[in-house]
Amino acid sequence: MGIHQSVLTAAAGLLLAAMPTLAHHSFMAEYDESHLVTLSGTVTKVYWKNPHVTFDMDVKDERGRVTSWELELGSPNALLSQGWKVDSLKQGARVAVSGFGARNGSHLANAIKVVLGGTTYPAIRDENRSRK
Repeated sequence: MGIHQSVLTAAAGLLLAAMPTLAHHSFMAEYDESHLVTLSGTVTKVYWKNPHVTFDMDVKDERGRVTSWELELGSPNALLSQGWKVDSLKQGARVAVSGFGARNGSHLANAIKVVLGGTTYPAIRDENRSRK
């Protein structure tokens, strides 16, 4: 392999490695720290992948209407270091969540804590907490 091809291969590798970083978003741009939401509902899907673990849940209001929410947690490694297991959240589980709502008013929130089966799990690492 020539030097030119080696340089191109290395450059392509660096670009591919940077893709997850480029796709990552700013907390402050997406979530509103002054808009605390508290939700209770049923887990419908769990996505355990980088850069954040996310899960969907159905929340029933006082009239019985169901709204689907997407909750973003910390990174898989951060959650594992705080006692989470890959199978801690399962489809059908009843959970209570508190977190910061999306700035755009959508049914998206960045979870601070998740209560599952009487156990409270932190959902973010300390350095990602509110900057207030």
